[in-house]
Amino acid sequence: MFNNKNILITGGTGSFGKLFIKTLLQRYQPKRLIVYSRDEFKQFEMQQVYNHDCMRYFIGDVRDVERLNDALRGVDYIVHAAALKQVPAAEYNPMECVKTNINGAENVITAALSNHVSKVIALSTDKAANPINLYGATKLVSDKLFVAANNIAGDRVTRFAVVRYGNVVGSRGSVIPYFQQLLKEGATQLPITHPEMTRFWISLQDGVDFVLKSFQRMQGGELFIPKIPSARIMDIAKAIAPELPTHIIGIRPGEKLHEIMCPKDDAHLTLEFTDHYVITPSIRFYGIQSNYTRNQLKEQGTPVKPGSEYSSGNNPHFLTVQALQTLLAHLHS
Repeated sequence: MFNNKNILITGGTGSFGKLFIKTLLQRYQPKRLIVYSRDEFKQFEMQQVYNHDCMRYFIGDVRDVERLNDALRGVDYIVHAAALKQVPAAEYNPMECVKTNINGAENVITAALSNHVSKVIALSTDKAANPINLYGATKLVSDKLFVAANNIAGDRVTRFAVVRYGNVVGSRGSVIPYFQQLLKEGATQLPITHPEMTRFWISLQDGVDFVLKSFQRMQGGELFIPKIPSARIMDIAKAIAPELPTHIIGIRPGEKLHEIMCPKDDAHLTLEFTDHYVITPSIRFYGIQSNYTRNQLKEQGTPVKPGSEYSSGNNPHFLTVQALQTLLAHLHS
């Protein structure tokens, strides 16, 4: 479905954007691949690697709806990956996070509708489920905006969906590169926020593949959630530096002990498929009759049990220390 199509990714110079572009170039023949981001130096660096004839680089901010309108002319699909993501930074600079994550989401929606874009997928985070920090709260609002945009679209062609997943293994800002940097600096112990802390983990490639598959599955209004493993913070420390002791530093501002991807309060809206969940819209869309139990790939979903919750703490699939070491070895191979 991506052959001879025009595809734009906001925040395209990030880790996800680079691998998304690489994957599309390897598997498909897109007409145009547009990287939309605000850092000209990152774009310059990326152009040295991804300089295919179909590549286009637009300097712009999602806060600027006029620039988005320019970039989206003739675009078929959008992946909205641009966001301010650092939890502590968002706590100290809340309005900057609101301007990018909420106002920026509204701008993407407005420009997509104005340019008759076919499909839009916005990337979310497990921190948007029952949020306790400013970053998670802004992403929850963003999720709601993209879902409700299907109602605003009415009989127009544009459809919107959201993909939510957990921590990306080895991504900038995650605990793994932080621990590895401490080791390089000669640390004699590793700091642990809480010994019982757990997190969802997904590889960057799995995240990209899930987004691509969600484009094929979507009807409009879905919140797609992959079934992915959890990891215990203590096991991550053992996998990275089995010989080093740890010391407890306490949970940081805005952190949870366990992350949630399907809250129990949304159980009545949640469908389980073989390898993913879908949280269906809580509102009905004007003129759209969607049966979310059967997606565009004819996959069948079933309602989850009332009150059930998909959490990193109650996940049936945990990565062992050995599995984490294998994952890290693959990451650096």
